Amino acid sequence: MTINDAKQIMYSIIDIETTGLSPKSGKITEIAIFVHDGEKVVDEFSTLIDPEITIPYRITQMTGINNKMVKDAPKFYEIAKRIVEITEGTTIVAHNVNFDYNFIRQEFRELGYDFKREKMCTVRLSRKLLPGRRSYSLGKLCEELNIKNPHRHRAKGDATATVQLFELLLKAEKNLKNISLKGLNTNLDRKDIDNLPKKPGVYYFHNDKGIIIYIGKSLNIHDRVMSHLTNYNTKRALEMRNQTANISYELTGSELVALLMESDEIKKHKPKFNKAQRRTSFPWGLYKHTDKNGYLCLKIDKNDNGEVPLTTFSSHQTAKNNLFILSEAFRLCQKLCGLFYTKGPCFQYQVHQCAGACVGDESPELYNARVNQAIEPYRFHKQNFLIIDKGRNDMEKSVTGIENGKYLGFGFFDTQSEVAESFEDLKAIIKPYSDNRDVQQIIRSYLKRKKVERMIE
Repeated sequence: MTINDAKQIMYSIIDIETTGLSPKSGKITEIAIFVHDGEKVVDEFSTLIDPEITIPYRITQMTGINNKMVKDAPKFYEIAKRIVEITEGTTIVAHNVNFDYNFIRQEFRELGYDFKREKMCTVRLSRKLLPGRRSYSLGKLCEELNIKNPHRHRAKGDATATVQLFELLLKAEKNLKNISLKGLNTNLDRKDIDNLPKKPGVYYFHNDKGIIIYIGKSLNIHDRVMSHLTNYNTKRALEMRNQTANISYELTGSELVALLMESDEIKKHKPKFNKAQRRTSFPWGLYKHTDKNGYLCLKIDKNDNGEVPLTTFSSHQTAKNNLFILSEAFRLCQKLCGLFYTKGPCFQYQVHQCAGACVGDESPELYNARVNQAIEPYRFHKQNFLIIDKGRNDMEKSVTGIENGKYLGFGFFDTQSEVAESFEDLKAIIKPYSDNRDVQQIIRSYLKRKKVERMIE
């Protein structure tokens, strides 16, 4: 989310102090909220809060808030209604907004209330609108911008400083919008840029002949495109900017689908300005197969054999070093890992560091259990599952499929339709896409760091 059209949006600029860093184990000790209409503060609320747990000494050292100070302060449930009312219909703004927002949501969750608001991060906005700063921490940024904050690490002091920073960012974006799009390709219509959606999807830059020259993805297509068109920092950025005569896009709703679509589209169209994504920086992979005796074998091979590797590496030596580490950590046979070539037992067996899978002394069941344990981080935890996530509108969901450990593709379905949500029915909706190491890595990485709406096995 951005601060364009600020006069039509109300903002709740927030800062909190807490007993720790985790919303699951920590509690809020102080909160300050300033409601801003895009021009000025129109309402405010601040208070200490009794966290109902002991405040650690190290937190008191940093914030100055101690147990005695909060003894007679209201408990969170006593001010919860005020927080809901003052932030109703506003966008939550904070410096590193996820920290504050997640703590507040957790406090409400413990009361049985699902607190949800749009949110905006002044760290991310500062990086975009005030590039080249030494640091984007609130203290260092305020110091560089001459924003006075005599009450650091107190909610009202930091929230007041964030208000001033936010107002500077409002001016910076207004100036950027007014002057930054001069000198574009004459065929690129400014109205088309302004009408780009602020939603997740994949966008395409076309040249005068309609050829796709760049493909990207973003949670906010409009803002990401604007960042390209206002980038004067490199020769490549200027060249791409000057050659862009038209912009098209595909909405995806889901960030995961956007990542998968972007990867597929770049491979298909090979745009000239996507050279980094077109060429693989990881030409070597780790593969597995079962030998004639039933033992799981690992091997390092080039990523051009049509198979999907468990993981990839930038060089053969890096891959080999990692496989040596795996073999030592999980007592795997170096012969069955392709690290020691011999017709007899491997060297490790001779020094009693291999249990003898290479000569049949260890059963395939015992050996394979350790191999599976070793490669567990490189595989999906489930081999057959569907990922249900956001769709392109409120009446739609996306579905991404994995079957037998292979990527099937993705599709969309109407939530009001008669579609039965069985694995097979939803699988039939999926449009097939190619399985490869990139999409496997995208899905694994995404599921580790992000939440999806649900998964169906």
